[in-house]
Parts: sequence; C-alpha cells; structure tokens
Amino acid sequence: MITRDHIGGLFFLLLCSTYGYSATQIPMLPGDEFQPFNAQTLPIALACFGGFLAICMLVTASRSTSDKLVLTGLDFVLVTKLLGLVVLFAVALKWIGFLLATIVFLAGGYRILGERRLKVLFLASVPFAVGLWMVLARLLDIYLAPGRLFTGLFGG
Repeated sequence: MITRDHIGGLFFLLLCSTYGYSATQIPMLPGDEFQPFNAQTLPIALACFGGFLAICMLVTASRSTSDKLVLTGLDFVLVTKLLGLVVLFAVALKWIGFLLATIVFLAGGYRILGERRLKVLFLASVPFAVGLWMVLARLLDIYLAPGRLFTGLFGG
C-alpha cells in the first residue's frame, strides 16, 4: 500500500539525489579538489542529509489502509501558482538582483497564500529579505550580482 508519506519520501529522495548529483558538477578552482572544504562540500553534505531524512520518512511511513492515497482536497492550482512564482524568482534574479527579487518573491508568495494587507506584505517581506541580503553579502562576503537592469542603468 502506497500512502502519501511514501510518495512524499520518494519525491524528497529524488529531489535530494538530483541535488547531490548537481552539486558534484559545481566547478572548482585548480587545487580546490584537495581542500577539506570547497564549493561542493556544503551542497553535497546537504544532499546526503536530505537523503538520510527521506529514507527515514520512507521507513517510518504509515502503512495502514486508512492512510491510503487520496487526492481530493489538495489544492493543485495553489501549488502550480507557487511553482510559477519560483520560476519567476529565478528569472528575476538575473534581471533585478537578489534583494528586489527576494522581496517580490516573498510578497507574491504571501499574496498567493491569501494575505491581502499591503502593510503586512511589506513588513513580512522587506525586513527578511534585507536581513538575508546583509548576512549573505556583508557578513559572509558572498557576491550577489545587482542584476542586469541596475548594471545597465547605473554601470558597474
């Protein structure tokens, strides 16, 4: 009997396996392959940890007949909208940069999930995106491209 827990675990295992394979394709600088910590280390560790959790999900999944797979009541339209928003975020990253794309992504996600008050959308999106940008760009010194729009308008 395949239940929702099994399908979720299998999907998560497939996702982690694909991510792990993609992580092995990350290019490294010459000599980095001999370093204990390189560009592939964290993504591979994350994929292994996710794979372990997926296997735990599969092993501990409920096997009772009352937990059989039922698709009624699931909102596939909402999921499709959120997946479309993720694709839009990926495209927007290249054009408007990390900070604005993240703000638009979060506000759009909250809006799709039902929040309509602009003040709440703003206060839930902007501080989180700015904080994440500060941690990545300032604290961890990770270069985040400003986007083609800003580069074209302001140079640099």
